[in-house]
Parts: sequence; structure tokens; C-alpha cells
Amino acid sequence: MQEYSSQAAYDRGEAVCVIGAGASGLIAVKNLRENGFEVDCYERDTVLGGLWNPQNQHSPLYPNTHLVTSRSQTEIPDFPMPDDWPDYPSAAQMLTYLTVYAKHFGLSEHIWYGSEISAIEPVEGSRFEIVVKPAAGNAARRLRYAAVIVATGHHWSPNLPSYPGLDQFRGTVLHSSQLKDPSRLRGKHVLVVGGGNSGADIACEAAVNASSCVHSVRRGSWHLPKYLGGEPADYALARLNSRPKFLRRFLTDRLLKGPASLAARMGVTAEGRPTEEEPVRNGRYMEHVGDGSIQRRGEVARFDGFDVSFADGTEMRPDLVVLATGYRPKFTSVEPRLLGIEGDSPYPKLYARMFSPRMETLAVAGLVEPGVGVLPIVHWQTHAIAHWLLVRKSDPERAANFRLQVRSESEQDTPQAAGTSPRHQLAVDAEAYLASLGRIIDTLEQEPAK
Repeated sequence: MQEYSSQAAYDRGEAVCVIGAGASGLIAVKNLRENGFEVDCYERDTVLGGLWNPQNQHSPLYPNTHLVTSRSQTEIPDFPMPDDWPDYPSAAQMLTYLTVYAKHFGLSEHIWYGSEISAIEPVEGSRFEIVVKPAAGNAARRLRYAAVIVATGHHWSPNLPSYPGLDQFRGTVLHSSQLKDPSRLRGKHVLVVGGGNSGADIACEAAVNASSCVHSVRRGSWHLPKYLGGEPADYALARLNSRPKFLRRFLTDRLLKGPASLAARMGVTAEGRPTEEEPVRNGRYMEHVGDGSIQRRGEVARFDGFDVSFADGTEMRPDLVVLATGYRPKFTSVEPRLLGIEGDSPYPKLYARMFSPRMETLAVAGLVEPGVGVLPIVHWQTHAIAHWLLVRKSDPERAANFRLQVRSESEQDTPQAAGTSPRHQLAVDAEAYLASLGRIIDTLEQEPAK
């Protein structure tokens, strides 16, 4: 670990350090403050909003970005979005929403902008010293905190695949996070690699801006329109959760019969059931496949000069290749072992998807892919974290029950679609995970048996 000044750390007592002022960080600050904690939030950029702020140098926003989950399934439970907003708000509206949220709850006064965390070091059993490196070039500072919540997100470190010949390809190659202007697609022969939501969205942009668009997908995915039965698709499916399991399955199959038939007709097929993994949500994609403005291909086999060959034996000569291949979790200041990271895998193994397996005062917020809006889950995660920090010292018996409950919930948690794709390593069944969070919170709030 890098050496820093040996000056004594400034002790912030029982204050909590939150890293990141994106959506997860803002929700964490708000819920900690509501539970009486002093909070210092450090944001390495100079603006709030994380990935939703295009002024953030690490923002992955690409042209015409909108939510793929509906407003009602995305909004924070105690801070609804305006009723007159569209069902699927834009990136600009999401930034407005988070900015108003921060102003309403007075969060900005607790945020230190332009401050990067260079190190997080455990001290005195359950406390931490952090090293803050200001962007302005001032000397690094050491501070001591009772707890740390990492809320840096997982959509800022691109996952870059390796293909034979890619490093010698003579065309232009961009990761989707670098595609800031749709004019870069105009008049080009474009190859989009990646079958997730960003790949489908960018392929649709290329379909109307580029001379041609080929979309390379490694495996099939379920494609859902944004509306089912006259309602936002995720809301329509969520309404079925209250039904008995056998009836829910029947009604889900009936609701998805049309989209599934269309996908099969277009050759867009997937294994398993649509509820077993995060679907691709795009209302335009099938239309563009149907009119030929998006041509689907299998996995890329190799690059050769100006040309690209696919696993099915076909070739093309693209001017621009967009790698919509997602992101990898990256933690630059925490020792991997504290997050349960082992070997070459970048994916932490956390209790209940949020608590460090080694330090009970270290937590991560928002490191899940629920297939629905993540903000409600982060709200309840940080609510649980705040309550845990309150009871861990004041009520040893309740704290012991909590630890047992968290371990029990973690043992029951199984990765969704394990082994199919790196992006599924963070997948959770939203309904099951929220129920798990509810049981954890109940354990913290129940009075121990006398």
C-alpha cells in the first residue's frame, strides 16, 4: 500500500464515511442522517449524481439514454418522482431527480467534492482510518471513522473483452462509455458487440444514424417491450407477485406470449424462463431487426486488419466497433480480502450482498443488479446498515441475532443465472432480495425475547 504522511489522523468519533455521491451515496447519507449519524461523504468528481451526471468524467451515459425500468419501479420509496413525468424518464430527468432529492434533504453540506479516497485502513478493531487526496493538489489528509460505506457503483470501470487481432484492428474501437455523441455513428458501418440493454440501445441508435448496423451477441437474451397489457412491463409483471406461485407463472407466461412469439420469429431466442435473468428492455429493437436496419450475428471470432469475422463464418468491414460489454466492479482503496474478493474475480462475496465478511463496520451499497430499479433496494439496504450501526454497541443481544440472521440470509442467496455471463454475478431476484432485507430489518427492530 502507498505510504502517506505519518501525521496523526483527525478523529471523527462516531461519524460514518460514505464514499461516492451518486444515487447510492446520496441515499446512504440521507438514511444515516435520519438515524442521527454525523456523515462525511467523499466524491472524487466535482458534481453529484454519479453516472447520471454527464459532467462526471466517469459517467457511462451514451446518446439518448433513458431508464429501462419504469418510474414507479425506480423511484426512492420516500421520495416519489413527479406524476407528470413519463413512464421512462431520461438521464437528464434522473439527474434533476437526484439533485432535488439532495436539496430536499440537505445532503450537499455533508459532501466533500473533488476528494478521492486513496486508502481505507482498519484500526482499533472495528474503526477505520481513511486517506483523502484532494483533487486540488493539497496534501493528503488522514481521518478516523466509526464505519465506512462504499457507494462508488459498478458502472465506471469498463469490461474490455479480448479477441484475436483486436489490438491490430485498423478501424475505430470504442467502449460504450466513450460514445458521447450520436454523430460518431452517422454514415458509418457500425458493429455493436454485447447483448445487454446498452448493446440493444446503441444498436437502435446506429439503426437510425449509421449506414449499417451489425449487432454481435454471444448468447440469447429475453427481450421485453417496455409495455405489456397497456402498462409499463416491469409494473405489469410486479403486480403478479401477490398471486400464488402457480397462478403467477401461468399469468406471466400468458402476458409474455406475444413478445416471446415475436422474438422467436425474429430469431432472437434465449434459454430458460424470462424471469430467470435480467431481460433486455427495448421497445424499438425488434422493429429494427424486423426491417433489417439491425443485422444480428453471433460471437466475434477474430479481427483481421479492417475486417471482423464471426463464429458463424460471416465477415464484415466496420468503420466503428462499439463494445457494449458492460463494466467490472473495481475497488481502488479497499483491501480485496475485506470484501471477500478472491483470486482473479473482481466480484465481492458479501453477507446479504452488502456487509463485509471480515469487518462488521464496512458495507457496500448498491452492488446488485435486480432487474428492476435499484434505488428502492439501496434505500432498504442503507436503512438496514444504519440500524445495524445503531444497535451493534447499544444492544449486544439484538446484534448477535442480527449476525445470525444475515448469515442465514446469505446462505440462502444463490446467484441468478450463475456462470452465464459476468453481468449476472451481481443479479438478484428483486422480490426475494427485498423480502430478505425485510427479515434483516425486522431482526434489528424486534425487541429480544425476555
